Amino acid sequence: MAIDEKLQTIRHSCAHVMAQAVRRLYPGTKIAIGPAIDNGFYYDFDFPEDVKFSETDFAAVEKEMRKILAGNFDFIRKEVSKEEALKLFADEPYKVELINDLEDGSVITTYQQDDYLDLCRGPHVANTKEINAQGFKLAKVAGAYWRGDSNNKTLTRVYAYCFAKPNDLKDYLNMLAEAEKRDHRKLGTELDLFHLDPDDPGQIFWHPNGWQMYVTLQDYIREKIVKDGYVEVNTPAVMPKVLWERSGHWAHYQKNMFTTESEKKQFAIKPMNCPGHLEIFNSRSRSYKDLPMRIAEFGHCVRNEPSGTLHGIMRVRGFVQDDAHIICTEEQIESEVEKFCKLLIDVYKDFGFDKNLLVKLSTMPEDHVGDLATWERAEKALGDACNAAGMQYEIQPGEGAFYGPKLEFTLIDALGRQWQCGTIQLDYQLPSAERLNAQYIGADNQKHHPVMLHRAVLGSLERFMGILIENYSGALPTWLHFEQAAVVPVGNDFNEYAQKVCDKVRAAGIRVHAYTSDDNMKSKIKSISTEHRTPYILVVGENEQKEETVTCRFRFSSGIQQRTFKVDEFISYVREKIDSHYNGI
Repeated sequence: MAIDEKLQTIRHSCAHVMAQAVRRLYPGTKIAIGPAIDNGFYYDFDFPEDVKFSETDFAAVEKEMRKILAGNFDFIRKEVSKEEALKLFADEPYKVELINDLEDGSVITTYQQDDYLDLCRGPHVANTKEINAQGFKLAKVAGAYWRGDSNNKTLTRVYAYCFAKPNDLKDYLNMLAEAEKRDHRKLGTELDLFHLDPDDPGQIFWHPNGWQMYVTLQDYIREKIVKDGYVEVNTPAVMPKVLWERSGHWAHYQKNMFTTESEKKQFAIKPMNCPGHLEIFNSRSRSYKDLPMRIAEFGHCVRNEPSGTLHGIMRVRGFVQDDAHIICTEEQIESEVEKFCKLLIDVYKDFGFDKNLLVKLSTMPEDHVGDLATWERAEKALGDACNAAGMQYEIQPGEGAFYGPKLEFTLIDALGRQWQCGTIQLDYQLPSAERLNAQYIGADNQKHHPVMLHRAVLGSLERFMGILIENYSGALPTWLHFEQAAVVPVGNDFNEYAQKVCDKVRAAGIRVHAYTSDDNMKSKIKSISTEHRTPYILVVGENEQKEETVTCRFRFSSGIQQRTFKVDEFISYVREKIDSHYNGI
């Protein structure tokens, strides 16, 4: 999605207005940086020791900002020398540090509105009247290390939302409120899906309900890839340092790896599966007739992510990807990418994510390996394959990996939020002689190095589960839900019939439970509806027992109130929904 440059300019300008307001209200505050970000902006401040800035101060700052905006001040740009800049910002240590980092002779720009001067590259709006006084709202306060370095001082970061129109801000705040209701951490507790232990950050304890859905999701993907010609493997969780050195990960990724030692040898817990897959490829002689070789693994990987970046099951240390690597010839790249794109569309359709899919082609970065001709050929192959699969894409210049270009697939959820999940990356380096030296015998009877496509449809299964939980507000499609049906007798006299129905439905492969406790029917139904979000509640009483039927109450999201089925008729109805992976109920 293209960046709205005008809106980003408004946000950046509003950040300067906030900094001016803060300086007026809290004299002696030192200012650091204040960029525009998605949905708003932030500014980092170093408040005087006697100021304990918090969200209770937001109203005063917003009031002062609106007073500034009412002045209709121009944003005045000025170019200054490094020496002039150092004099202008002599009392601002963070600005001075930024200026000193610039080369001598650099052209430095400042912007001033009213009596507030800031060091900034811009651009900014022409006048404060272009910022809507009702289009922003201060959001939260957080700590942030100066320049992201934990050795530096912790500053106070003030976040704000900012939009061109008040209604846009209102819509965004409503979305945030709905997102809070759908928070997967909250629903994970309500539905008894998982828990997170603060003493074991980034690791998930899956409960029976959550694990049932997780396994169902994994089995679904397994079925899809087997039909698409993949072979599944399993590689060790712990592999030796020498392998990671050869792959290049030890030099470039070690800080994110958990390491261990045994018998004076160093090992790493694998953060990704690709070196292991090439080890399998290299375990025997391969011919061009063996290619493409599509190797899949649901391998548990661990990455030493900073604890501050972790977020529920969306960002974790321990995870499993629907990971696979396609080892092929260069001539097979385009057809394999097209095949993958079609698989991805097919999968996303089953979750209702195929309508507004965003695709980006990331091209050669400045820091890259390989010659320009190879890069151009690879980028064209990815783009042509994407088009052949019926998908349009936009270019992300310079955002490819150092070893090759990639396609990134971003889905849009029910709240309009974007989630980058699928990816396919083209790698000339890992199979090369300089790395893991994968080889095959070509039709010319000579040895050649294959190329490798790293790909995932869902990405991390844990993260995708979190996305699904929030997208469906816990009421997941029938085929994926941990409890697909619940049988509730109207009274204890019908417990036996309820259990009989339950047994017959379960024998048909439907996840069902009979609620035959002493609680009354209404409390059972309320509990099942709120704590389980069960798609089908089957109420049975005297009439149902006599007619061998069930009265089915449909989950609140369906819009259907209830319907009476013969038991076999209900089973056929639900099995069709499950077998077709219908994303409703």
